[in-house]
Amino acid sequence: MSEISNECKKVPRYGLIMPIDHKYPEQWKQTLRVRWREVLKLFGLGFRFRSYCSQVSREGRIPLMDYSNLVNDRQIYGVPIGGIGTGSIGRGFNGEFCRYALIPGIYKYETALANQFIVTVRNTDGKTIYHQVLSPLSRGKYLSSWKWGFNGKNAKYTGLFPRAWTEYDIKELNVKLICRQISPVIPNNYKDSSLPCAAFIWEIINESNVDLDVSITFTFQSGMGGSSIPGEKWTECFEYKNEVRGVMIHQELKGMPCTYAIASKASTTSDVDISRTLIFDPFGDGSELWELLERTGKLNTSATRLKSSPTLKHVGCAVCSSLRVQANNSREIEFCLAWDIPKVQFHFKLRQYLRYYTKYFYNDKETVVKEISHYTLMNYNSWEHDIYNWQRPVLDDIDLPDWYKSALFNELYYIVDGGTVWLRADETDKFKNSDPRNEYGRFAYLEGHEYRMYNTYDVHFYASFALAQLWPNLQASLQYDIRDAIQIEDSSLRTTFYDGTKSIRKAKGFVPHDIGDRSQCILIMLL
Repeated sequence: MSEISNECKKVPRYGLIMPIDHKYPEQWKQTLRVRWREVLKLFGLGFRFRSYCSQVSREGRIPLMDYSNLVNDRQIYGVPIGGIGTGSIGRGFNGEFCRYALIPGIYKYETALANQFIVTVRNTDGKTIYHQVLSPLSRGKYLSSWKWGFNGKNAKYTGLFPRAWTEYDIKELNVKLICRQISPVIPNNYKDSSLPCAAFIWEIINESNVDLDVSITFTFQSGMGGSSIPGEKWTECFEYKNEVRGVMIHQELKGMPCTYAIASKASTTSDVDISRTLIFDPFGDGSELWELLERTGKLNTSATRLKSSPTLKHVGCAVCSSLRVQANNSREIEFCLAWDIPKVQFHFKLRQYLRYYTKYFYNDKETVVKEISHYTLMNYNSWEHDIYNWQRPVLDDIDLPDWYKSALFNELYYIVDGGTVWLRADETDKFKNSDPRNEYGRFAYLEGHEYRMYNTYDVHFYASFALAQLWPNLQASLQYDIRDAIQIEDSSLRTTFYDGTKSIRKAKGFVPHDIGDRSQCILIMLL
């Protein structure tokens, strides 16, 4: 078991592999120059489309497809984090936390600058000899007291969904750091695959001839990237079963309670020391946190202040884990990020849904993000074994080309980052006892990030093999929803974009194109 355990942690030979400062030579854009003869042909369609966009804008919604506000995807993305249907947070190969999709069907493309890992190395005399943000980004307007600009040539990214590895080589100290990012996306494991969390395991390899005291600090901020969100935010320190210590950020996203937690695994039997900063300003210069870390290698949690006062501004928090690494030895530091958004609703708020993970972690009175954090740090090892054993037959197959091995797993990212929702059924659904939706919930994913229709059936025809092979009960659930939708009728008239003719929205006895738009209410409003 130990041999397999060590093997499954190793950086794989296959995947998205590049230095963390990689720049793509191609610069692609979605905008096309339309010829005048094409303008004349498409004039009527364009007029009807603009009328539709104006109508939905007046209703406070966004169009299904908005061709006038195209998003040019940034060339920064790596393996996203989170389970299935929990909302997702993207990560860049630079180490960014980016492309938030925590609200069903809505993407925020900002990067949160304050979401970082910091390494601090001290000698046994207590002198700090290295202090660095583990990011190649340059110093900017915010957090300007931090030392940015890690040499990207000395760091390599490897992404093989649902895991990723980033290797940092601190040559001047003969120290290497390897961060393993693990999300619980595991075939046929419906409980763990539904969880809103990810583990970040830092292996610290001291190849020098002297002992070193090493601290890794995880910083995180409220919101979804850099843009502001309305409502109060506050932070709170927590400890769970003497095994996990961290900080929570409480807030609301579009009227839905949301709590983040960053945490580290504690132990009463080891010398791992965990310290925390309850709150800092992610849009300040960051000097107080930075200088304390540089001076002591630790943060400072006040014993008399474990909860901050609510504020309308963005808030940040930090967790630091410190230990001694003997000469020519290695050790690990374990972090996790979890979030708890148990209830979701769509634009018209016709119904409130519980996410599927609430079947296992839910308390109507308070957040369960502490329990999810604890579960993550206690179980990520088994997740890694399961992921390794699932992928191994493909990766070891000498008859398969390398690009295929990478693409087969990395293209599965969409099961997490496809605006996916996985919702619990309840008594109002009135399903038969034999219906798989009672046990496995209701599952839906977007046709595309900019084609905001759920479970587009012709597209699902080509993608369904992944669900059928890996999570067959989610495939069954989706098919049952389509089956029921065939008998639904909506006789309201709609104008077609193409030629302006009128037709009823959904005729009884016909397979629907999709099961709804997140700007209305999926599973109820059928298109």
